[in-house]
Amino acid sequence: MKKIKKLLSMMVMVILVSLLVACSNDKKNDESNNSNYSGNNDKSLNGSITMSGSTSMEKLSNVLAEAFMTKYPEVIVNAEFVGSSAGIEQVLAGAVDIGNASRNLKTSEKEAGAVENVVAIDGIAVIVDKANTVVDLSKDQLVSIYKGTINNWVELGGANQPIVVIGRESGSGTRGAFEEILDIEDQCKYSNEINSTGGVMAKVASTPGAIGYVSLDIIDETVSAVALDGVAVTSDNIKAGDYFLSRPFVMATAGEISDQSEIVRNFFEFISSDEGKELIEKVGLISVN
Repeated sequence: MKKIKKLLSMMVMVILVSLLVACSNDKKNDESNNSNYSGNNDKSLNGSITMSGSTSMEKLSNVLAEAFMTKYPEVIVNAEFVGSSAGIEQVLAGAVDIGNASRNLKTSEKEAGAVENVVAIDGIAVIVDKANTVVDLSKDQLVSIYKGTINNWVELGGANQPIVVIGRESGSGTRGAFEEILDIEDQCKYSNEINSTGGVMAKVASTPGAIGYVSLDIIDETVSAVALDGVAVTSDNIKAGDYFLSRPFVMATAGEISDQSEIVRNFFEFISSDEGKELIEKVGLISVN
């Protein structure tokens, strides 16, 4: 009888030990799974990245920077938004790692050593105040508005109301792309020149008869986006090449990406990854390659 009791006690001990080991393994697996779920945080990179440039790229830059810093907790990405031309000047001067430009680089900038790295495609939306009844403009009509040869909405089927022409400041990538696509550089008759994308939105929203242009990704319910040549400003229409007001978002470097620091190279790899492309499309832009 004593032998049987001893045997039973040993069996109970074996079962308890087995249960404890199993629970420990399950906990380790759960911790591993939780670690993977949190974004595969990688502490192998450390340091900082500095960016400067286009205000139109603020939303995209902040989203990419936040996701990259989540992936690499020891990395800090600092970005400021001072206009495309200023951003290119700073990257060429060695003041920042990346110069953001919401336009193609100029020949002079490329000759100075700036490399054009297109990370996304943006549509430029033409916006009016919510009370405006004009919903579609032809390319010729848009050109005439900004050159000042059409100056009242009644000429376009709207109310008898003066057109208030809003644009970006000189040096803005959005302005440069807008005027270049319409072939109206140095010909625009602006009522107001605003130094930020958000500022244009606010001015158009609060000014009866106003018209302006902004990046597609920041459009909200405070303004109305008009169709151009009968084509609405949507990602699908831009991808199809049906909407004529579109431009590249460029993250320029001084020299090729392969010549940059490890942390900058990794940032560009992240942007071109599936995760990066998904983030680009979530903010209303079009990913490339």
